[in-house]
Amino acid sequence: MLTPADDYPLHQTPEPIAFSGADRNFYDRFFFNGYSADGAVFFAAALGVYPQLNIMDASFCLSIGDTQYNLRASKEMLGDRLNLNIGPIDLAIVKPMQETRLVIGENEHGITGTLTATARHRPIEEPRFTRRQGTRMLMDVTRATQNVTWQGTLEMNGERIVIDGFMGTRDRSWGVRPIGEKDPQLIVPAAVPQFYWLWTPLNFPDHCVFFHTNDDGAGEAWNRRALIDHLSAETRLEIEKPTVETQYHDGTRRVSAAALDLQNAAVSYAPKGRVFYMQGLGYTHPEWGHGCHHGPLRVVCDSLDLNQAEAQLAAGTMENLHIQSLTQVTLKTDQGEVSGQGVIEQLFIGPHRPSGFEDLLDRIVG
Repeated sequence: MLTPADDYPLHQTPEPIAFSGADRNFYDRFFFNGYSADGAVFFAAALGVYPQLNIMDASFCLSIGDTQYNLRASKEMLGDRLNLNIGPIDLAIVKPMQETRLVIGENEHGITGTLTATARHRPIEEPRFTRRQGTRMLMDVTRATQNVTWQGTLEMNGERIVIDGFMGTRDRSWGVRPIGEKDPQLIVPAAVPQFYWLWTPLNFPDHCVFFHTNDDGAGEAWNRRALIDHLSAETRLEIEKPTVETQYHDGTRRVSAAALDLQNAAVSYAPKGRVFYMQGLGYTHPEWGHGCHHGPLRVVCDSLDLNQAEAQLAAGTMENLHIQSLTQVTLKTDQGEVSGQGVIEQLFIGPHRPSGFEDLLDRIVG
């Protein structure tokens, strides 16, 4: 099956680009977020390509006031991995790893606009994420991450929102992880699922700081990295053994504060204000999970009442577990202190001894 992508010198196997290995769970994904300095506006977008499933899906979310608006779209991609248009959502790679444009067309939410993300620094290749559950491969993924600045406008039912210098983050990830329909064959022997994920891309006036960790149930990191990019000097400092201390709101799995030790530097996190629910981008959503089939083309709009979201989580609406929490941050170095802004992405499933998590979902909310 030849497609327009085959005219680019990007082949990794003897097969046409429409085919990608033999694993049904192979995916290729874009992610973006952006936020105003005062936290009043937060938006996020994602687009996923699933070659073996022949599906492409995308989402655009706007969190403003007391509501998170979610625009979701899915199509049968017919092998064409370069046609990054799904209904009202269109993505264009203007300059690879430097500039990306998002266009949001007419939809039932009345949210439209054009946004351009420009990288603040060269991309960061995170360590390869390879993880098994027993003998079964859970994920084998590469991710490239960059902080960005945003320019453009959004319109919501005729009201114009100017996006001028908003900070944010983009990433590209690809590889194997669970997508589409769940595997009916259970893992043998049965075990409590466990996944501890903390991801914190941070923006400062002249620095970008990145830290993430995947921990096992005992609290040992199986994938962790931290670095500091000094933008004006174009230097990158790798931190060999970063450590983090995390506090939680009483009786919950929500981060209330964190302190990151970067050897000769330190970051303190003060999450406050807006919480973004990743289910708007399909993560853990029961109907719009990544790679699910919705026919030749389907577009839907829904919304989430932010005042009720945590109560819904407590009542068993588990798609609200995975969040990004907007956070104010302070970077301390030998040269002094500087304030910045970023997110703490958090997904905590199963035990994590240092946090006091003992079972699958104990201490969800207070």
